[in-house]
Amino acid sequence: MASQVLQDKVVFVTGAARGQGRAHAVRFAEEGADVIAFDLCAQIDSVAYPMATPEDLDETVRLVEKTGRRIVAERGDVRDRDRLAEVVARGVAEFGRLDFVLANAGILPAAGPQGLDITAFTDAIAVMLNGVYFTIEAALPALLRNPDGGAIVITSSAAGFTSVSTEFGTMSHGAAGYTAAKHGVIGVMRHFARSLAEKNIRVNSVHPGGVATPMVLNQAMADWSGEHPSFSAAQQPLLRLPMMEPEAVSDAMVYLCGPSGRYLTGATLPLDAGQTLK
Repeated sequence: MASQVLQDKVVFVTGAARGQGRAHAVRFAEEGADVIAFDLCAQIDSVAYPMATPEDLDETVRLVEKTGRRIVAERGDVRDRDRLAEVVARGVAEFGRLDFVLANAGILPAAGPQGLDITAFTDAIAVMLNGVYFTIEAALPALLRNPDGGAIVITSSAAGFTSVSTEFGTMSHGAAGYTAAKHGVIGVMRHFARSLAEKNIRVNSVHPGGVATPMVLNQAMADWSGEHPSFSAAQQPLLRLPMMEPEAVSDAMVYLCGPSGRYLTGATLPLDAGQTLK
């Protein structure tokens, strides 16, 4: 068997029931880590597409256990700091340590009539800005007890460098909230990168372009893209590659958390095939 670069480490992943979060949980397990998985597994009214279900989280558990690693999987809301802390505590009690935090949970409330309601903005900020901060804060005591330090990676987006909205017609509250949150977590990342460096805890953000997950590949987003060709065109990368699979983002997560990324902190890593160069 090839060397596992994260052998006997422990990772906390939010938004782990499907999409990028599931890919990260499984990949870290393949690299030798045990997993604390967290997901809402319920619908948020401002989101036009179907969100993850308890059955999705069960499948993540099955896939992680198939690798031979252990997993603690719990439902919860990243808007609830106390619940986050409870789940981290349960995982650390089970596994004895925490090494990595992947603040990945997200929503895209830009499409459909739901995106035109002001709650789409407030939900986006609550999940993807407040929720990222709460995730890190809830996990931080366990990370600080780790004598080896650790790593935190925030999932931002190509929209952390630009805007989801491309014209007047795409100016929904949800698009504004998504853009604002994905910009905002860069500030959160830099705050923690500076503050935690002396504790040997590295903090970075990744900025994927379009990723082939249910958050992107759904009827609501397809309809929205069809109605707004400028939005669809803006998502096209410069490199002539197939649409990114979530496992490609997992590669970056492993690099940032593993020994190869030990000198990297405070970085905003674009993973968008040149989308934001246009």
